[in-house]
Amino acid sequence: MNINQDINMLASLRDFGLVSTLMKEDLRSLDMESFPLVQNVIKTSSSFKRLRQGINRTLLGCKNEKVFDLYKSMILNEGITSDSLIFLYWNCSYNNDMLNYLNDRVYFPSFFEGKSILKIDDTISCVNELREVNEEVKAFASSTVERFSSKYLTLLKKFGLLEGGVKKKILNLYLNDKMFVVFIYWLLEVETKSNLLESPWLKYSFLEPKFFAERVMQKKFTAFYNMTFTGDNLKIEPIIEYSKVHNAISTT
Repeated sequence: MNINQDINMLASLRDFGLVSTLMKEDLRSLDMESFPLVQNVIKTSSSFKRLRQGINRTLLGCKNEKVFDLYKSMILNEGITSDSLIFLYWNCSYNNDMLNYLNDRVYFPSFFEGKSILKIDDTISCVNELREVNEEVKAFASSTVERFSSKYLTLLKKFGLLEGGVKKKILNLYLNDKMFVVFIYWLLEVETKSNLLESPWLKYSFLEPKFFAERVMQKKFTAFYNMTFTGDNLKIEPIIEYSKVHNAISTT
């Protein structure tokens, strides 16, 4: 597992409005003189180099060109919305091992169990358990664990998964048709298994596998992908180019 402080960095951003700007820029070419174009929305104590690396690595990184085309078309066409924030959550989780680890062990168990509140104590316990087996996390002081856990909940709130102040309420999320199709296209690229029902990323649809399969088979989605389902095996093939699928589903 690759451990870094990107969760702290992302949670410290005032908002994600800078993503639209950075999508049009080559972040590698930005220096301290050109970076003020986004400094007004950045609140972090990290060095500029570390900040730039974190943004590139977790916020803007994509597995391949297809995912980047999907990401860019969504951000440039609709900006930062509740829908695009969900996409950012998916993609940041793929890019950041620690974010995915906490999602897998803290957020999603609570979400699927129908809990109403996500407690910071649950996150702290999860990080402390990781401290016992991971050398990098073992070096975390107790205060670092508490701050890291708090920033994790803050980040989930920024993505639109939680609401509230001290007590973070878990929102009952259900993807609209547009985002369901976008998720499928994203999933097809990040998942290496041909049977999507075995994918550990399936939970990011906010549906149990049974209900995911039922929704995939709805006739209204046949214009966007071909699929075969044999009860315990689900395979999907995209029909539309990744750079065009967002516009296609948005106009139906």
